[in-house]
Amino acid sequence: MARSVVPVILCGGSGSRLWPVSRQLLPKQFLPLVTGRSLLQDTALRAREAAGGAAPVVVCNEAHRFLVNDQLAEVGIAARILLEPEGRSTAAAVAVAAIACEADDPVLLVLPSDHAIRGIDAFRDAVRRAAEVAAQGMLVTFGIRAAKPDSGFGYIERGEALPGPAGAFKVARFLEKPSEDKARELIATGRAYWNSGMFAFGARRVLEELGRLAPAVLQASRAAMQGAASDLGFTRLAREAFLASPSEAIDRAVMEKTPHAAVIPAEFDWSDVGSWGALWELAEKDAAGNAARGDVRLQDTRGTLVYGEGRLVATLGVDDLIIVDSDDALLVADRSKSQEVREVVEDLKRSKRTEHINHTRVYRPWGYYEQVDAGERFQVKRLMIKPGHALSLQLHRRRAEHWVVVSGKARVTRGEDTLHLAENQSTYIPVGTKHRLENPGTEPLLIIEVQSGGYLGEDDIERFEDRYNRT
Repeated sequence: MARSVVPVILCGGSGSRLWPVSRQLLPKQFLPLVTGRSLLQDTALRAREAAGGAAPVVVCNEAHRFLVNDQLAEVGIAARILLEPEGRSTAAAVAVAAIACEADDPVLLVLPSDHAIRGIDAFRDAVRRAAEVAAQGMLVTFGIRAAKPDSGFGYIERGEALPGPAGAFKVARFLEKPSEDKARELIATGRAYWNSGMFAFGARRVLEELGRLAPAVLQASRAAMQGAASDLGFTRLAREAFLASPSEAIDRAVMEKTPHAAVIPAEFDWSDVGSWGALWELAEKDAAGNAARGDVRLQDTRGTLVYGEGRLVATLGVDDLIIVDSDDALLVADRSKSQEVREVVEDLKRSKRTEHINHTRVYRPWGYYEQVDAGERFQVKRLMIKPGHALSLQLHRRRAEHWVVVSGKARVTRGEDTLHLAENQSTYIPVGTKHRLENPGTEPLLIIEVQSGGYLGEDDIERFEDRYNRT
């Protein structure tokens, strides 16, 4: 009898090379970069089809838990979601997912949440073959036929063919990001593949190898699962136990060391969507090799990607550029430098700026807020509260707030009073007053919030009650 297959979706990472669209609080896996759905949604739908409908296990940072849950719900997928207090790379993420599935011992189909794949039939066939090999005790990785000698990828060199109909090979060796010349030599042998970071192995089998090759990771992961708590339907891993795990990739912790590694050559089109250059390669292009999104006008332009999110972007007499225009940041780069965008992000961190953390629209479990304007001692925001949702009962020590209802219905707690406001009505929240904003209606509630005071930071919040269990 064939082993069942359970997808494990790894939903960490910040996607810093896709700044300014991908940011810390809304990284690339939650963005519709390739299709009309987010990369996470595409991954989950693809995994469900390839795994025969099994519900996935998703491992994500606790800061993204509501985004993950909402985006999966939008495409009709219910998942078991494990919350990491902080990232510990993929070995620990795989370990806790395997422990969660240990009793049934399925084949785990481990997939990053931020890849793009075309050719669902070929993908489904590769998963079927990988599951057959994994059921025999092997730890399987998917090898991508290298389109070019790219030094940005790790490589897998295949060894002898494994017996059976699956078309799998033993792994001869892994090579981590060789030079371009070395990569060219590898590709010329016909035995080398890009390492996709996708895997298939039995739950108990990978735990055995973790125990043998990375015991500190396994020990910390078991302790984190044993101390885990249920929180609004999520599984929150025990913080101190999980943070005791070494931060190590599953590739280095297990796959590069085990003698039981196998590779399935994949026939589908694959991209890790790891940079703006990779997105340009994926995109449809005009006759001059340009890819454009948004309100874009191109003249005498070749080989350029323009990604606009609002205002008109026009180019004239330029070649081979990356131009990304967001609400609060503009990136202009030579296309050959797209892998180095993360250096801009590192500079923003060193400068203690925030453009690498937030967009002007910031998502919260109750909806989102957008900054409209700001100046000395004032700030204006637009809030959207989803039907049936509410902000926490809170107060601010250093700012007052004035709320105006644009559309929808609002229930406001202000001190000891409860107010019901409709369109064009408003209220004032003095400094130090307990308050809460709720949407009791069936339509989104839109609010304009004017803040005034000597300090307007988001950390000036003292919460007393919160249905989302935020601290």
